[in-house]
Amino acid sequence: MRVAVFQSYANGLYTFMFENGEDMIFDEIHPRALKQFDLKHDESYIEKTFKITFVEVPDANDDVIYRIDSLKLVS
Repeated sequence: MRVAVFQSYANGLYTFMFENGEDMIFDEIHPRALKQFDLKHDESYIEKTFKITFVEVPDANDDVIYRIDSLKLVS
């Protein structure tokens, strides 16, 4: 698990900033995690800190997308 701050949801992408200052864009969130935290619609989660578990998933074009598998609200 890594700790990151939720920055935004736009155009189907979720942006988080990690403790080291690195921004990371996620293409998908596991439905279970999204059901728990509706990052698409609930703007109150912007600037909130989460513990995140994520995986790299190859897509049909052999590119890699990042999917969040779990979220835990820290603050």
